[in-house]
Amino acid sequence: MVQPESREGEQPQLPPGQRFQRGWPVTHYGPVPRFRPERWEFRVFGATADGGVYRWNHEEFSALPYETVVGDLHCVTRFSMVGVEWGGVKARTILELAPPAPEVTHVMVWAEYGYSANLRLSDFSADHTVFATHRAGEPLTAEHGFPVRLVVPHLYAWKGPKWVRGVEYMTADRRGFWEERGYHNIGDPWREQRYSYQEEPGDGPEP
Repeated sequence: MVQPESREGEQPQLPPGQRFQRGWPVTHYGPVPRFRPERWEFRVFGATADGGVYRWNHEEFSALPYETVVGDLHCVTRFSMVGVEWGGVKARTILELAPPAPEVTHVMVWAEYGYSANLRLSDFSADHTVFATHRAGEPLTAEHGFPVRLVVPHLYAWKGPKWVRGVEYMTADRRGFWEERGYHNIGDPWREQRYSYQEEPGDGPEP
């Protein structure tokens, strides 16, 4: 579901159960990792079109086309930041540089400490899905995901991990970190898909 547009001077509409947030709270699981540029690598692997693995070091990733998108951040803890400018590498750019095999339906986005989030390919390839390195023109802080975090504005924010290290192309769905711990497999805030008990047939992987 696409967020309804607001008229000039009106406050934008929020998904059900959300509240406007001024400022940017720090929320994450586990410690903040130490960034070591000489060891950092972004990988794309799994069901790639040519069966290969794609790798970029930090310097190479930083040289990829930089684009900005304006998108909201809806946290499942019920705060929402609206109209945020994110800068970085669009997921579509990664898909162009490292094409998936035709049978790919989902991706798993991997981050530090083995954290993961699964996404439908259609959500990952959306025009506003971005591997963000900047917010409002300023580099992300370590607490907010530096050097790279994924932002998927139309889904709850847990679907956009901080400290991303790679993407796995998958030909079948598989639950990520929070999805294995009771969160909804899709995470659409406009449908208030917060928890796995709300899932309907077809929302999650086959048992």
